[in-house]
Amino acid sequence: MMNKSVARRGRRTGAPDTRSQVLEVARRRFLAEGYRAVTLRSVAVEAGVDVALISYFFGSKSGLFGAAMALTANPAEMFVLALDGALSGLPERVLRVLLHTWDTPASGQPLQAMLRNALYDDAVGLLVRQALERELIDKLAERLGGVDARRRASAFTVQLAGVVFARYVLRLEPMASMPADELIRTLAPSLRAALIPVRLRAEASPK
Repeated sequence: MMNKSVARRGRRTGAPDTRSQVLEVARRRFLAEGYRAVTLRSVAVEAGVDVALISYFFGSKSGLFGAAMALTANPAEMFVLALDGALSGLPERVLRVLLHTWDTPASGQPLQAMLRNALYDDAVGLLVRQALERELIDKLAERLGGVDARRRASAFTVQLAGVVFARYVLRLEPMASMPADELIRTLAPSLRAALIPVRLRAEASPK
């Protein structure tokens, strides 16, 4: 007879619909409670699965969020990857990731759909805002450090949001049709300025 402990080793498995069940619960809870309130454990309890299985499927809370919202590319996770490296090159790295993600139809179309829903559905709008605060602003502020780090991170993120809205919602020209490399060269200086501490900007300004 096969040892039961041996049979359980290896890749975690579950019922064929376990993943879809978890996503259904996660999407409903995200929309009802907001990004900050939902935890992997609370989703696991309601879905009737081990929290380790959710981590195995989705990796993290932001990964679960991206999957629950049917995003083929998760902006939060890609943003974290762009944080690696010198701060001087951060604007270029983030813009390159953002433009590639939103310009690619397979990843950009679900993101555009979520953004349109956020404009008309308060629950989705709250969810997107909290995800931005937690996954972009907070993590960028931690990377920057300093007393006004969160203010600088917010200014940086607001400019990114403006790029997304102008290029993909309003389709404002020439930004809507501008090649990615040209857009990066145009916008990177203002994003870099947003990262400079307020005290240093004041000291550098003409008297």
